[in-house]
Order: sequence, then structure tokens, then C-alpha cells
Amino acid sequence: MTAVNTQKLDVYGVGNALVDILALVEEDFITKYSLQKSGMTLMDAQTQGGILVGLENISLKKRSGGSAANSMIAIAQSGGTGIFVAKVASDPNGELYRQDMLDFKIEFNVPPTPTADNPTGTCVVLTTPDAERTMCTNLGASVNLSATDIDAEQIRRCQYSYVEGYLWTGEDTKKACIQAMEDSKRQEVGVCFTFSDQFLVDLFADDFRQVLSNYCDVLFCNADEARNFCGIESLEESAMKIGELVETAFITDGKDGCLVVKDKQITTVPGFPATAIDTVGAGDAFAGGVLYGLTHGYQPTQAARWGNYLASNVVQIQGPRLEGSWADKVQEIVNT
Repeated sequence: MTAVNTQKLDVYGVGNALVDILALVEEDFITKYSLQKSGMTLMDAQTQGGILVGLENISLKKRSGGSAANSMIAIAQSGGTGIFVAKVASDPNGELYRQDMLDFKIEFNVPPTPTADNPTGTCVVLTTPDAERTMCTNLGASVNLSATDIDAEQIRRCQYSYVEGYLWTGEDTKKACIQAMEDSKRQEVGVCFTFSDQFLVDLFADDFRQVLSNYCDVLFCNADEARNFCGIESLEESAMKIGELVETAFITDGKDGCLVVKDKQITTVPGFPATAIDTVGAGDAFAGGVLYGLTHGYQPTQAARWGNYLASNVVQIQGPRLEGSWADKVQEIVNT
């Protein structure tokens, strides 16, 4: 009989497993394909393939990605631990994805799906000269994630679970989210949730309100998502309203850093100077840095400072993830 791994971990992440295909493009490329600039558009493989044809003369980079997955990598780069739950296919992209997670010491044990016509999900990330990113996503095998993939025993090993809002676009993946949150609450594991994208807030605001009221201990969102969710133009007033629903919230605000809402008290945590060339992954890195801080005894404002620092470095590179370990910088940043 195989021994059950009981090693304690920091975070149990649940999200889409997507291989990112990164490209630098001009503004007219976004216009040509009628894409929603700075947002994420779900599309089938044929539509995404048409965009890739348009990129055939542009240098492309391939990275394993996905919002919650990027956050899990940032936790590991900070010196933390975790397990990530997502679906990939039995194909080269799926193996690339699995190996990437294992290389960062993030456990990744969900069996791949053998479905031949549903390959590992991909996201074409188009970055324009203003550093804004536009994402074209074919979810592929990631839509096969279901409640049966959630393991309560694995959740019990962790201090927090972390669930991405992108999963709300599918009925089965939404059920997986709810299962993870319910299992977490039963075992007194903190529940963290991210809105993920403004279009999700537009579509699922009522559902997200129920998530915050019934499950969520820690919320991650950006300023636009917060305003949209609350229907209020003032960020401060939106933060106050969110603070009535959750114990702790981290609301990012670009170069201005973030707001930390804790027990209905709002604190501004300044950002770090950065020359942005690509904003993809900044919010994910921020969440990963915060989650590392929260699981290692730091106050929310200290954790936010570390999150701001990681985000400020991610925007200065192409792609959603930093390279190597950043653990030796944590003490210096949070204590200054």
C-alpha cells in the first residue's frame, strides 16, 4: 500500500492549467481580430488557431501558466510550499505543465485526461507597447476538472486553499471550486478567492457575493473589479463595502500598490517603482507573495508589501513568472 503524504503545506491551489503562448504585438493586431483589449476572451481551438496564424512571423515564447498556477509558483519562489489541482491532457503540453510544477516543488497529482480531441488548454497572451496584455484562451482539457478531483485529505495538509474565479465559467469547474471551499471550511482551512477578471465580475457578481458571504476568508481583486463588483466609482468606498463581506481583502491598484482591508480597516501599502513592459501575471505574483506572507507569520500589510515587490518585478519582464528563487529577498523587503 502506498503511504499517504502527510507533510504540511502552505496552500492548496485550484485553477485552470494553461500553457501560455506569449507574443509582443502592435495595437492594430488587437483591432484586426476585434479582441477586447486588456481582457481575457474564451474561444474555441479554431478561432485561437486563426490568431496563431496571424502571429506566424512573430517570435513566440511558450510557458506553463494559468492564474492560480502562477500564484502557486510565486509562493514556491518565495520559499513556500503547496499543491496545485488542475486538469491537463496526456499530450506534450500536459507533460510540460506537470514537469514545470514539479520543478518548483509544487505537488501536481491530478491524473491527466486521455481525451484525444481535448488537448491541454492554451492561452495566447498578446502584449502591446503600452504593456497591457490581451488574452485569447482555449480552456481545452482544463474544463474536465470536477468535484471528484478535490481531495479533502490534501486540503487538510494546508493552511489555506486558493481558488480562481476563472473556474466559474464551467458548471463542473464551478462545482470543483465549491467542493474545495466546503472541504476547507469543514477542516478549518482558510479560504482565499480571486475574482480573476472584470468580465467574470460582470457575469457572476451575485454568485461571487455568495462566495464571499458563505466561504471566503481572504479576497484578491484589482481596483476595477472592486468598483464593478460594488457599483461604486470610489475605490475607498468599494473597499469598505467589500470589507463588510470578508475578513480580509487585498485590492491591487497598479503602480500605486494596494489597499489592505482587515477587520473593516483600510490600509494603503505603496507599490515599488517599475518600468512596465508587460503586465501579464502581475496580479498572480502579488497573490502568491501575499499567500506566502500569510502562511509564514507576516501581518497582512507586510504580506502585501512582498506581493507588491514581486508584482513590480514581473511587469518588467515578458511573461507571467519570474525566474529562480526570490526567498533571500523576503526579509529585506517586508522589514523596510
